[in-house]
Amino acid sequence: MCSDIAIRVDSLSKRFEIFDQPRDRLKQMLIPRIQRGLGKPPSQFFKEFWALNDVSLEVRRGDTVGIIGRNGSGKSTLLQIICGTLTPTLGSVEVKGKVAALLELGSGFNPEFTGRENVYLNASLYGLTDEQVHERFSSIENFAEIGEFIDQPVKAYSSGMMVRLAFSVIAHVDADILVVDEALSVGDAIFTQKCMRFIRSFQKRGTLLFVSHDASAIQNLCKSAIWLSNGKVRKTGSATAVSDAYFKYSLQEIYGNEAKLIDLDNERSHDNSFATEQEELRDNIQIYDSEYTIKNNLCDANGWTTGKAKITSVEVLDVSGKALTLCQGGEYVRVRICAEAYCNFQQPILGFLVKDRLGQDLFGENTLPFTAIEQKPVQAGQKITAEFGFELPMLPDGQYALMSSFADGDLRSNVQHHWLHDAAIIHVSSSKVRWGLVGLQFRQIELKIS
Repeated sequence: MCSDIAIRVDSLSKRFEIFDQPRDRLKQMLIPRIQRGLGKPPSQFFKEFWALNDVSLEVRRGDTVGIIGRNGSGKSTLLQIICGTLTPTLGSVEVKGKVAALLELGSGFNPEFTGRENVYLNASLYGLTDEQVHERFSSIENFAEIGEFIDQPVKAYSSGMMVRLAFSVIAHVDADILVVDEALSVGDAIFTQKCMRFIRSFQKRGTLLFVSHDASAIQNLCKSAIWLSNGKVRKTGSATAVSDAYFKYSLQEIYGNEAKLIDLDNERSHDNSFATEQEELRDNIQIYDSEYTIKNNLCDANGWTTGKAKITSVEVLDVSGKALTLCQGGEYVRVRICAEAYCNFQQPILGFLVKDRLGQDLFGENTLPFTAIEQKPVQAGQKITAEFGFELPMLPDGQYALMSSFADGDLRSNVQHHWLHDAAIIHVSSSKVRWGLVGLQFRQIELKIS
């Protein structure tokens, strides 16, 4: 296999045998053998289901490739064969490098073992020695953030806790290829943000296969994509082109536009090389588990600090100053950031940034651009508070992470002293946003017929 190819799949097919009744399995084991011995054609007591049918693709080293398709399209089967947990019926798979995978919940875990025991067990499957796991265990435990449950049997874990532990392990096994199925969809907003930061960091050095039903997630993370349908490759190409085709097909299935369905069936990109450039990573910040806890929405914040300043609280408030638990687009919101200086600062800057579940920057602000604010130096031991009042944009339903920072300097040159990734979570409920990242407050919509 070429040195720049990480994964090569050639004419891959996978057949499953479906038995109507348990006794048919015994019949299949015995009767065909007897029939062959008598020179008769063997009978078949099962139905064939081809989960994959003649799938071929190549993924280059360092690429991020999305796999999209409906339930039952063969996505998980393909990933399991690539990871080596299933064997193909026909065809071949070549993988160059260590593969770490987050597939179905609980895979690789013994439900009777504790979380601690399962960390050692799961990590050993990736080739780590007990000594290596022992050295990394503290970091794995901090990443998972499941507290005392680390010493409880995994069978008592919720699905979210299971994902936390599983992802924490694969984040510490020095993988060359990372495979992420849709298991992340069960995680909470804070942990999802942490996982997305790790994934974006991993993209700089490794190969990523990312599976999702969410076309926007595929387009945001991936340059290339594969659309699987009924076990076959329906389309390959850029993430945008494949996602658009998948979305178009899904709509046509809903509305029954048969003519266009036939036309789309004939569309096929033959570019299987996925020779695309790695997208630039916006976040170049080293992530570590912070000791600081922000008491807004009971969120634990991760980030980094120089030790010269500390953000002590971040609050999301309504117009009357009460803590907000649920926001709506167009609502007046106040973000209050309190911090403490441990040394002298000539021009302190407090700011925030709101991100969606994929880690995309949506909006934010800091105190620097506002000339109406008198910039005063801060002495060591003094406290500083910044408050931002604004109308919340029209956002789709969901949870949004608020990042907060304390810096010193000006527009051209400034130094970050405390950075919190998930200082608060904003819960948004809005029935007005149906498409896109944000919505607009339309003043007028007219429809004229002449």
